[in-house]
Amino acid sequence: MTRDARLDSFVDLFEKWNRRINLSAAATRDEVEEHLEDCLHVVPALAGQARVIDVGSGGGFPVVIAAICLPDSQFVSLEPIHKKHAFLRTAARELQLSNLDARAERVEDHASADYDVAMSRATFDLADWFATGKRLVHAGGLVIGFEAQARADVPGERIAYEVRGKSRSLVLQRSI
Repeated sequence: MTRDARLDSFVDLFEKWNRRINLSAAATRDEVEEHLEDCLHVVPALAGQARVIDVGSGGGFPVVIAAICLPDSQFVSLEPIHKKHAFLRTAARELQLSNLDARAERVEDHASADYDVAMSRATFDLADWFATGKRLVHAGGLVIGFEAQARADVPGERIAYEVRGKSRSLVLQRSI
């Protein structure tokens, strides 16, 4: 499978903005590529989902990657920090992602609660994220968190994967 050229364009855009406004601690292209590789693992879990919200989108990991890979899904990105929100809007425009709606909103102020999937990466404590995420999805909706270190106190289905020798997991919980 060939890599979508917009992923490379996203990495270029991220690097340019990150030098100016510190989107992430990722300082080298290799570190940015590692974030991208990590985020690609969520794409299969999102396939076929119509409406997805990403909370604390920061520099676009994973929402921009998912929007590139899944053009038939609609993504809402919540990022309350205005300079990061500006980056997300620029990425959506420059990468022609009509399926990405970047909003400068805090999750507490977001009124909609009928998403198919809610996801967040490296924004909340994992247990706290699941409590918050379940309020954003409809009954039976999916909440996804990224786990860098195994947590016995957080239940859910785990999809284990490896990125550059580091063990990771997606943790999935269904809303009741």
